[in-house]
Amino acid sequence: MGRILVIEDNWTNLDLMIYLLEAFGHEPMKATSGQAGLELARRELPDLIICDVHMPNMDGYEVARHLKNHPTLSTIPLIAVTAFAMVGDRDKVLAAGFDGYISKPIVPETFVSDVEAYLQPIQRAAPRQPAPITAGEALPPRMTDKNITILVVDNSAINRALARSTLEPAGYCVVEARNVQECLGLARESPPDLILSDVHMPVATGYDLLKAVKTDEQLKDIPFVLITSTSQYEMGNRYEGHPVEADDFIFRPIEPQFLLAKIESCLKKS
Repeated sequence: MGRILVIEDNWTNLDLMIYLLEAFGHEPMKATSGQAGLELARRELPDLIICDVHMPNMDGYEVARHLKNHPTLSTIPLIAVTAFAMVGDRDKVLAAGFDGYISKPIVPETFVSDVEAYLQPIQRAAPRQPAPITAGEALPPRMTDKNITILVVDNSAINRALARSTLEPAGYCVVEARNVQECLGLARESPPDLILSDVHMPVATGYDLLKAVKTDEQLKDIPFVLITSTSQYEMGNRYEGHPVEADDFIFRPIEPQFLLAKIESCLKKS
């Protein structure tokens, strides 16, 4: 796996890139300014650097100039991240010393493979393949039924976008809710086939939603999956003795194929 430095001043974009790289087993480092990125690059000597072009004080072009004039850092692959706005921007990026570029907005399902194209083969993530189907086993729901609806509940727009980018290409219909109250309203209006909920949300948590769903006569049979960034050990201690159990627990960071396998398993059990 690769050690990848991400230089980005926009926290939303930074968090998304870090999350995706970690999910595929890479070791990302982050800097929120050009100067901080240069200092981190000199200290850590990463395998690859991803740098936003438009940043205050020291923009990506100046970062590229410093990196490509450094005797040690000049050989590190450097990728620009930018929302091209004018004719000639791509040529300008490459002329500045960048080895390649990725356009904004970030596309979660292709971002890691785009980055890995600039890594050595040994540093790339293993190809993701669907789990083999044994003799006599029913095909996963996403292969036989394209009308399965998953209600994704998370106050983070990034997390909802990540879930959507994983589930929709697999054939699922995704409905989003930002909080417990919104989820319950949507579920009662049109019950989904599965609920995927974050644990840590303001006002009411995933636990509160789980209890509300499992004690509701209309909703109680809907498979319910909790997802969290809290460590498995800590979450196990908090969840122990909880009066209502989820159908499954998933811990971030998570690979897309693993998420799909977990959801398929819950749907088949139901």
